[in-house]
Amino acid sequence: MTMPSRSVSGLPRRTLLFVGLLALTAGLWFALPGAPATGQGADNPHPLVGLEAPLWEVPTWGNLPPGTDAPEVTDFQGKTIYLYCFQSWCPGCHSSGFPTLKKVRDHFAGNDDIVFLAVQTVFEGFDTNHHERGMQIVTEKFGLDIPVGHSGQPDQPSKLMRHYRTGGTPWTLIIGPDRVLRYSDFHIDVDDAIKRIDRIQP
Repeated sequence: MTMPSRSVSGLPRRTLLFVGLLALTAGLWFALPGAPATGQGADNPHPLVGLEAPLWEVPTWGNLPPGTDAPEVTDFQGKTIYLYCFQSWCPGCHSSGFPTLKKVRDHFAGNDDIVFLAVQTVFEGFDTNHHERGMQIVTEKFGLDIPVGHSGQPDQPSKLMRHYRTGGTPWTLIIGPDRVLRYSDFHIDVDDAIKRIDRIQP
């Protein structure tokens, strides 16, 4: 009767070989581009986080400072960007997203190194979610003196949504001073947003 060969650990060599192959496979998987994030930011699995932030290509803007053109991500090199995507009729935008945006902006009031913008990224209800309504909500209901964009028409899907692969509204984007996308998700609470922004300031 032949006994199975054993290693010095007492386990069969086949078992050790199998475990080793599993460990190697796992290591290769996490090293591949697009694999689940590890370490800082691992709680945010969006595939674009950690990459250069795409262009916005938002065609319509309001509430801009006098004499300024439509803003683009390339205009804010060296600054942190908090960009909030919403729709006028989105309940979560009113109950959570806008209040969070307002509190985070109030916290960083007077800090010119942090830029706040809101863009209505429309993918449904185009007759209701129009630019004028979005402007009214941002500037009047929530009293935010920030640029307000509008992206998405029935015959022209939102390029911002497509470029950033956003999943709907509300949606928050945080872009670092190096133009690297640092956060992209439906929900972020006030304390988390403040900590993330503090962490990436130069």
